[in-house]
Amino acid sequence: MNIARLDPAHAAAYRSITLEALALHPDAYTSGEPERAALPASWWEARLNPDPASNEVVLGAFGADGTLAGTVGLSFEVREKGRHKVTLFGMYVTPLYRRGGLGGQLLNAALDYARSRPHAKIVQLTVTEENGAARGLYERLGFTAFGVEPFAIALGERYLAKVHMWRALAPLEARD
Repeated sequence: MNIARLDPAHAAAYRSITLEALALHPDAYTSGEPERAALPASWWEARLNPDPASNEVVLGAFGADGTLAGTVGLSFEVREKGRHKVTLFGMYVTPLYRRGGLGGQLLNAALDYARSRPHAKIVQLTVTEENGAARGLYERLGFTAFGVEPFAIALGERYLAKVHMWRALAPLEARD
């Protein structure tokens, strides 16, 4: 499996896999499939900005046939007091490639990419409280829960909580 940073040439494939994720697992994402489907091609291309200093990066895992099999995104905080934080978003592996370790490979690639940024110290994410498979993966790779946001997602009349998790990219020392 080849994991690489996506660029605007991958916009159509990225849009397709993202819409698949949102349609198959509406409870796992804060964005909805209809709202993302309505976005113009330029939005998808801009999200895959190839600039090395871009605030958002999306990594993709490609199967042997070149098919996009999974994605994960990183959003780098730009404000001075928060630039040590990175937010992980949009983690998804297509059904065909699940249960083979690809999720862990994508997550490790994202952590390695985050470490390449000079100010990045921690990675944060949210995961739907009921998503035990994703929570288990994050915990196995060192993420720790630090809070639960009740009523974070509304799916019709149903509300779901999000667990906030974090992990350090390297050992941290608290400073006064």
